[in-house]
Amino acid sequence: MDREKAFEILKKYNKEEFHIRHALTVEGVMRYFAKEMQEDTEYWGIVGLLHDVDFEMYPDEHCIKCVELLKENGVEDNIIHSICSHGYGLCSDVEPEHIMEKILFATDELTGLIWAATKMRPSKSTKDMEVSSLKKKFKDKKFAAGCSRDVIKQGGEMLGWELDTLFEKTILAMREDEDKINEYCVATFEK
Repeated sequence: MDREKAFEILKKYNKEEFHIRHALTVEGVMRYFAKEMQEDTEYWGIVGLLHDVDFEMYPDEHCIKCVELLKENGVEDNIIHSICSHGYGLCSDVEPEHIMEKILFATDELTGLIWAATKMRPSKSTKDMEVSSLKKKFKDKKFAAGCSRDVIKQGGEMLGWELDTLFEKTILAMREDEDKINEYCVATFEK
């Protein structure tokens, strides 16, 4: 599967800017980590892009309905397994095994928290975000309450990373594609 086909599949089931932006963000984060670990950036990126393919239309069947949707669209079983693993313990019993799956598990919720914190900043950007300011938002349970702190902590533990390390690496990863994602969203959704 190539990225173009994966993006077509994503857009088939996702129309809202929020969901497309999140998918593009997680794709970029996964590509960043793949590069850092000298892994297959295309594969990691596709998993990131499609990880929430079922969430907009089937939120109550998240990580379950995706199996059917992805199989119908010719997506390989290994990609489906990796996608299902990001919901481990919440909506899936597929445990993250590969380093890529653990990173997806750890960063999915975290990208949402970072994005929410970014929207509160005067710059509206991750480019000037510091780990210390993210830690304050992380500790405030009322801020971005839908982003599970327990999942983020569990993901860090799976990776053997301190939270500061996970936060820093994920902020850096989000910075890399921020401008490109913003340009795409402005061009696509602000007509």
